[in-house]
Amino acid sequence: MDRPEVRKLVIVGGGTAGWITAAAFARLLGERLTIELVESEAIGTVGVGEATIPQIIRLNTILGIDEHEFLRATSGTFKLGIEFVDWGSKGSRYLHTFGETGMVVGNVAFHHHWRRSAGAAGDPKGLWNWSLHQMAADQARFGKLDRVGNTPMAGLAYAYHFDASRYAQFLRAYAEARGVTRTEGIVQSVQRDGESGNICAITLQNGTVVAGDFFIDCTGFRSLLLGEELGVGYQDWSRWLPCDRALAVPSERLPTLVPYTRATAKDAGWQWRIPLQHRTGNGHVYSSGFTSDDAAADTLLTGLDTNALGDPRPIRFTTGRREAFWAHNCAAIGLSSGFLEPLESTSIHLIQSHVSRLIQLFPRAGDPSAMRDEYNRRCAAEFAQIRDFLILHYHRTDREDTEFWRYCKHMAVPDSLTHKLALFAASGRVGRDVDDLFREASWVQVMLGQGIMPADYDPMADRMSEGQLAEFLANLRTLMARAVAGLPTHEQYLARHCPVDAALLAA
Repeated sequence: MDRPEVRKLVIVGGGTAGWITAAAFARLLGERLTIELVESEAIGTVGVGEATIPQIIRLNTILGIDEHEFLRATSGTFKLGIEFVDWGSKGSRYLHTFGETGMVVGNVAFHHHWRRSAGAAGDPKGLWNWSLHQMAADQARFGKLDRVGNTPMAGLAYAYHFDASRYAQFLRAYAEARGVTRTEGIVQSVQRDGESGNICAITLQNGTVVAGDFFIDCTGFRSLLLGEELGVGYQDWSRWLPCDRALAVPSERLPTLVPYTRATAKDAGWQWRIPLQHRTGNGHVYSSGFTSDDAAADTLLTGLDTNALGDPRPIRFTTGRREAFWAHNCAAIGLSSGFLEPLESTSIHLIQSHVSRLIQLFPRAGDPSAMRDEYNRRCAAEFAQIRDFLILHYHRTDREDTEFWRYCKHMAVPDSLTHKLALFAASGRVGRDVDDLFREASWVQVMLGQGIMPADYDPMADRMSEGQLAEFLANLRTLMARAVAGLPTHEQYLARHCPVDAALLAA
C-alpha cells in the first residue's frame, strides 16, 4: 500500500443519486470514512424517477428503513408491475409484473405448460389468465401475500411509486443523522494532482475548498467531474433508442389508486402515468426527430387522466453511457454515468446497484486499478443488458402506423438481442445472462406481450396428460382468484398502514 488510505469521500451533487450514495456509504462505511456532500439549491434536479423495481426493498433493508414510514414520508404507493398499452399493436395491453406467472411444475417453467395448452394459434396475451399480479391489478388490490394457499406458488412481488423530491429529502435526513456533512455551493473549479491526475479538491464559487481522497460525481447529465474534468467519453445508443426528450407534468390524484405504472405508446414515443397518494406523475418520452416539442406537449396534456397541476417541464437527454464509470479516483453515479429511459423503471435501480458495487470494491489504499477495472466491467454489462431489454419493447412490434414505429420495427438491433428473439420465437426458451437484472419471467412476459408466440415448447411439458394439464390449470386459477379476493384494496392498505399526513397531501 504505497498510497495513503482513503479517508475522505466527497459526493458532488445531491438529488436522488447523491443522497442514496450518501446514505449507503454512511450506513456501511461511515465508521471509516468522513463523508461530505456538496450541492446547490440553485441547481435543479431531474426528479422524475418516481417508479421503482423490487430491488429497492433490498436497499431499504440494508439501510434499516421502515417501509411504512418511508411511504408516508414520500406519499408513496405500491407497484405490482408496468402496464404497456398500444406497444405490440394498437389496442393491445399487457402487464409486465414483478412476479412469476403460474408456477413451475416438473422443473418446467409455467409458460411452456400454458403454450402446450394454448397451441400454436393461441393468443400470447392468454398467459395473463394465470397471473396473480394481473388479477390483483385488475381489482386494484394489494396486500402482503407470501404464498398462494398451501402451494409452492409465490405471492405478490412489489416495488414502490413515490415523490422523488420527498425521497431525496427523506434520505438527506437519514444521511445527515449518520454523520454526512452537507455543504451548499456551486462548483467553480476542480483541482487535480499533477503527477497522478487524481482529483484532490473542488473550489466553490464562494471560495470554499473541499478536499477529498475519493470523489463521486452525482452532477446529472453534465457529468462535471467524470465527463468534463476527466474527459471520459460517452457512448451514444440513440440509433437503438431514438427518444431524446421528455416532458414531465404532475396532475391531480387518480380517483382509484391502482397498484401499477402505465406506459402508453404514442405516435413518436410513450407516456408514463405514476399514481401517488397526493398526485399523479406523468410524462411523455419522445423523439425530436419524429415530432415537434409543441406536438409532444399536446400529446401529453390531452392524454392525462386528471387535470394538470402545472406546465410541462422539458428534459433533454442522449441515451447511452460513459465509456468508463470510474476513472482515476472518481466514480459517476446516476445520470452522470449514463442514461437509459425510464421505460422499465431502472433509473433508481442503476443508482442503487452502482453504489452497492462501488462499496463492495471501494479501495482502502494502494493501487485501485484492479477494483476499478472490475467495477467498470460489471457496470458496462449491466447497462448493455438493460439496453437490450428496452430495445425489445420498441423493435418487436406490429405497428407501422407512424414513421417512428416503422423505424423501430425495421432498425438493426444488437446481436445479443437478435439471438434472444430467435431463441424464444423458436422454442419459448430465454437466453438470459446469469447476471441479467431481468428474470426469465420478465423476458417471457414482454416477448409474449409484444406479440411473439413461440413455435414450440419444452418437450418435458408433455409429461402431464391432457386431462392432468387441464385440471392443473383450472385448479390454479381457482386458488389464485381466492387468494386475490382475500386482499384489501390498494387504497385500504395504504389508509391502514401508511397514510400521508394531511399537510403533505395538500403540498
